[in-house]
Amino acid sequence: MKKILLLIFTLISVVSLNAQQVKGIIGETNWFNNWTNFKPKTIDYNDATNIITGVISENTTLYKKNTYLLMGIVYLVNNATLTIEPGTVIRGDFDTCGTLVVAKGAKIIAQGTETDPIVFTSNKNASERKPGDWGGLIIFGDAPINKFGGVGFLDFNLDSKYNMYGGLNPESDSGILKYVRIEFSGRKLNSLKELNGLSLAGVGAKTKIEYVQISFSNDDSFECYGGNLKFNNLISFRATDDDFDFTQGAQCSINNSIAIRYPFSSDISRSRCFEIDSYDKIENLDASKKMTNIVASNITLINNEDNDQGLVKEAVYIKSDSFFELKNSIISGFNQCVLLEDKIAVQISNLEKIKLQDVVFNNCAAYIENESGSINKQIGEWYNNEKFNILISKTVRAALFVESDIKKAADFRLKENNIITSRLAAN
Repeated sequence: MKKILLLIFTLISVVSLNAQQVKGIIGETNWFNNWTNFKPKTIDYNDATNIITGVISENTTLYKKNTYLLMGIVYLVNNATLTIEPGTVIRGDFDTCGTLVVAKGAKIIAQGTETDPIVFTSNKNASERKPGDWGGLIIFGDAPINKFGGVGFLDFNLDSKYNMYGGLNPESDSGILKYVRIEFSGRKLNSLKELNGLSLAGVGAKTKIEYVQISFSNDDSFECYGGNLKFNNLISFRATDDDFDFTQGAQCSINNSIAIRYPFSSDISRSRCFEIDSYDKIENLDASKKMTNIVASNITLINNEDNDQGLVKEAVYIKSDSFFELKNSIISGFNQCVLLEDKIAVQISNLEKIKLQDVVFNNCAAYIENESGSINKQIGEWYNNEKFNILISKTVRAALFVESDIKKAADFRLKENNIITSRLAAN
């Protein structure tokens, strides 16, 4: 009789991923093929043939036949549209911190193809390229933000005439970024501020951001200041700071996307894959506006070195007054999976804002905790409910993904095998 009971317990507590909905990034084929590059220091891009500088105030097209040097801060203004042909290369100037700013009302149409992506990269020679070689891309829109007064100004040393974002149009359209790579961006402006790979401020829902790879950013790869966006098929690779950062009441979904971190590519500021908050300072909060609400599905977050955490801490950090949902996803190789700000008290109304559904924690030292550890038992009891289907795995990285070696044809879809997991237990 005891043997029968033991068998029943094993069947309940051990689960095969084959019986579950697919976790992490998905696709019938490897959607990394052709357009991505995980070794951008090995590419010899053509020298610049054309210089872009100053202000673009009328509709302009950049052509594949040319290679462009982005010199200084370039502003796209006056409701103009900048169209970039597939296969075009734009190189950010190191000496002048080349940066492209799409002002409120203007549009960028950067629509590459799988076999002919658009590339923003460093102007340095291949072997000399480093994170922070140039500025990055900044897009301003007039979608709502949570900031007192309803408008904001980014502290990136920009011209105040073109630096405003936020408004009342959640459906606003700032253009398209598709099959685009952004490499070695994120110039440090001062001791407290770096540019991001892609900064999106008050950008609305008709803007399309999909199939974008940001590699070796010296600060965040993707950062949203408010706005209302639907992201698909994003790749953040070896960011120095956060991979996906959402603030100022951002209302966003992010689907089928991945952050690939390395232990010693991070800074000392506790870099994370996701950082979620609703305001930068409490005095800037507008209580009448929406708090940040992020829905993330089929996400893979990976620390790409086995048994070496380095400077990487938690995969996801959530501050109070923010909503976050993570589903059908996998977090692998981190010291801490999800960390909650201490201000988040253990109340049903607070924990219901943070939904974890059908998530696998693989080879992680800790799972869901708060900063001080003071309420970890209560948190564990909440998320231990079987309805959340949070699973624990100890599978080595090479066995978990189709191909996790970026020196080869990287493919971070889960292997179709029986990865044995167990239920999350209360701390």
